[in-house]
Amino acid sequence: MTRPSILVAEDDPAIANALRRALNHEGYEVRHAGDGAEALELLAARPADLVLLDVAMPYVDGLEACRRLRRGGNRTPVLMLTARHAVGDRVDGLDAGADDYLVKPFSLDELFARIRALLRRTSLTGEQETGGEREVLRVGDLEVDRAGRTVRRGGQAIGLTKTEFDLLELLVHNAGIVLSRDVIYERVWGYDFETGSKSLDVYIGYLRRKLEVGGSERLVHTVRGVGYVVRRP
Repeated sequence: MTRPSILVAEDDPAIANALRRALNHEGYEVRHAGDGAEALELLAARPADLVLLDVAMPYVDGLEACRRLRRGGNRTPVLMLTARHAVGDRVDGLDAGADDYLVKPFSLDELFARIRALLRRTSLTGEQETGGEREVLRVGDLEVDRAGRTVRRGGQAIGLTKTEFDLLELLVHNAGIVLSRDVIYERVWGYDFETGSKSLDVYIGYLRRKLEVGGSERLVHTVRGVGYVVRRP
């Protein structure tokens, strides 16, 4: 069985070596890049199943490296590693296109759990794309092609990141049903976030901006104290 491959982009040799040893012990194939520019070169030469991307690196930092990946159409899951604790700093990572973030110092158990969750989501996506009849979910003028992982509204294509698509697909599949924050975190991210996490709110904001371009009516609604729901306009 092929081992999942992980690219670790980390400029601190001690941290990079520790991550390499720990990940190898867990059964992953690991490559290392010392900065964002090298990470982009390695990914262009050979894809990875997941990227651990440190934010603060020389030449090309983690945020810019992630932006370049997404602009180039690369949808490899990215787990951002950051020493910055402020909510705004974490939001910057998600805004750059990262699928998840982890604040240093972190426990290896939490790191492994987040890696497994991201790889599991990727695996499930692959199964959906290769098997079964093509299914398109519709709410009003919104179309979500689950197999092709494409989204259109009013006939216009909307580009979404992996996490944005997973979140929208979940909400549209359950259109009219209010989903709690806990359920959404578990279904989309694969585990419970810490109390007070703003990740979901950030991604809801991204979806609304993209879905409401040109003055389109709101589809994703907030139910205060509970969660979110997709309803026809």
